[in-house]
This record gives sequence, C-alpha cells and structure tokens, in this order.
Amino acid sequence: MAKTTNSEKCDSCDEEKWEKFFKEKFGNWGKSEKWHHRSGGFMGGGFYGLGFLAAAYYYIQNADGFWMGVLGVLKALVWPAMLIYKVFTMLNM
Repeated sequence: MAKTTNSEKCDSCDEEKWEKFFKEKFGNWGKSEKWHHRSGGFMGGGFYGLGFLAAAYYYIQNADGFWMGVLGVLKALVWPAMLIYKVFTMLNM
C-alpha cells in the first residue's frame, strides 16, 4: 500500500466531494410535505398524555406492592381501550 504525502489528497478525504454528496443526498431532509403529518384531532396527544399521567398516579397510589404498581403503569397505557370496551359493553354492542 503506497503512502500518501501531504501534497497528495486521497479520494476519500476530499471534503468538497463529501459536502456535495451530502447536499445531494440529504439537502431536502425534512422539507418534503410527506414528512409533515398533521393530526386530525385537537390536542389528542395532550389529552392522552394527561390521562396517562392521571391513570398512572391513580393505579400506583392504590397499589398494594411493587408489582401491582408496575401492573398499574401498564394499565395506564391502555386505559382508553378499557374505557371503550366498557362503553360498548354497556351499550350491548
């Protein structure tokens, strides 16, 4: 393998080449409309987040032990599904 001197530039060390490559490849990163999804609901994520915190607080506060607290956090993740199931059961659907 031949050594290169300071005056010689190796092909993989060419900064201009790499800069051009990355601008071509990633120049429009995040600027396309397909990456900007807009939610249809108003503050749906915020509502779910506050609901998760409230449910986790409730379940952990009423837990008898550590593992019941862990189960409470898992229940807090799926509380909307449990709510909808109860509503559908009450409506005989």
